[in-house]
Amino acid sequence: MPQKITKHIKDMVAEANAEVTTITAAEAIALQGREDVVFVDLRDPREVMREGKVPGAFSCPRGMLEFWIDPESPYAKPVFQEDKTFVFYCASGWRSALATKAAQEMGLAPVVHIRTGFGGWKEAGGNVETVAPKA
Repeated sequence: MPQKITKHIKDMVAEANAEVTTITAAEAIALQGREDVVFVDLRDPREVMREGKVPGAFSCPRGMLEFWIDPESPYAKPVFQEDKTFVFYCASGWRSALATKAAQEMGLAPVVHIRTGFGGWKEAGGNVETVAPKA
């Protein structure tokens, strides 16, 4: 018997976007380079190497986010303990919507996400940093 999925990803993303702060790519570009802002790239490392990233962005694969945010986790990353604004992004804004909701529920604040993701960033003329494969 096939699975009966009762909640679809588009619904989950829409719910997350209703609960979190989203920004446009143009608004995100205006934040680039500020000392009080950390861009967090939630894409898979292969995506980052293939497409590049927002210059200076911290790479955090989506599957590790909650573990890296929680200061009590053995995987905690100091960047998430800083008193800064976090700008999350993924490829198109779906993963970042869900991630922003999860981070917000954990108490990370302020945290926002780029509604159109890295694709929107590039389309809006945002700078892109090339990422070389690790040796």
